[in-house]
Amino acid sequence: MTRERASDPYRWVILALATLTNAIVVAAPGMALSVLFEEIQRDLNLTLVEVGFIWSISALPGLFVSLLGGALGDRFGPKRLILLVCLTAGVLGALRGWSADFLSLVVLNSLLGGVLMLVPLSGFKACGMWFSRRQLGLANGVLSIGMAGGFLVGSLVSATWLSPWLGGWRNVLIFYGALSLALVVPWLLTRAAPPALTDGTSTTPATAPMFDALAAVSRLRSMWLLGLVLLGLSGCMQGTLGYLPLYLRGAGWEPAVADSALALFHTVSLVFTLPIALGSDRLGSRKRVLLAALVAVVLGVGGVGFVTGSAVWAAVVLAGFVRDGFMAIYMTAVVEVEGVGPRYAGTATGFVMVFASLGNLLAPPIGNTLADLGPGVPFWFWAGLALTALVILTLVPERERAQPVAAVAEPA
Repeated sequence: MTRERASDPYRWVILALATLTNAIVVAAPGMALSVLFEEIQRDLNLTLVEVGFIWSISALPGLFVSLLGGALGDRFGPKRLILLVCLTAGVLGALRGWSADFLSLVVLNSLLGGVLMLVPLSGFKACGMWFSRRQLGLANGVLSIGMAGGFLVGSLVSATWLSPWLGGWRNVLIFYGALSLALVVPWLLTRAAPPALTDGTSTTPATAPMFDALAAVSRLRSMWLLGLVLLGLSGCMQGTLGYLPLYLRGAGWEPAVADSALALFHTVSLVFTLPIALGSDRLGSRKRVLLAALVAVVLGVGGVGFVTGSAVWAAVVLAGFVRDGFMAIYMTAVVEVEGVGPRYAGTATGFVMVFASLGNLLAPPIGNTLADLGPGVPFWFWAGLALTALVILTLVPERERAQPVAAVAEPA
């Protein structure tokens, strides 16, 4: 890492734009779907299981796209991928507003999910290119704040404000698609990589052959264990966030209040993301922070299914305050695994995101089917997934984690 690259103020421009992309392209439109499900369910005459299927189907192409996208990021760099994603996500996201039935919405949401999976992969890669080793955890924390902020805004305004203002859920989805398309312009104007990585001064290999990268990453035991951890945590969160507004409305809560519970979840996550990320740097142990975060998720999500009234708010806060902070630390820990290094950073991130996609695909519909046994039972199932992730994480040997590394350069 050269001094010029570590001090280049342009890195903050890249971080701000990547954070905005997380919020506008991925998080806000995704969480909007959750709070709009009551309208969508009524308009398209859907069952609760069909709603869960729509919510989870976006993870299906991620099983394939994540691994490929991470490898492509190592090969071609994040800027090209982000430009392609903003363009494609804008078109597919807007087309969801013209869905005529259950099948068309499933197809469009599935295609969109595969595209959106490339956004966080590219963002983490870009941060590794522009930020020094000491700043990488902070940068990843800011990226996660973008996700949390987008989740908050999407859950808070989409059904309560945007839908009445724009004339229904269809126009809300079209609106978010237009915002994604608008981000193409600023990304076109950015630099491809720091000067230190494009003028021949960098000693880091610029690219990694795709199959070599996949083979190197898949041989690491810690990567498989960390992947299973993310499967449990992602499945738990995806199921909970899709079902929570419907659960609370079914319990007699006013729609605006039910949506506020989801907004509270994302608010506390937003507030605590950076302190948690910085705390892991000071503590010197990613694993201990991740273990504590999983304990909070288990107690919070499981508690939602047990408690009633005002106690629900406490359970939501407990489950939510570590969500995006967990992801910031987790993704940094993945890159720090011994044997990953700057050469395979994108591939490693894509590898674990395959497991996240699997959890997101299976957990919501399975949990929703358990609602026949009782409205709170799905939360107990999802809490069980997080508990399983907690047990698996104890098996990850922290000694295999190297010091924070930076990702490789994007070709000029």
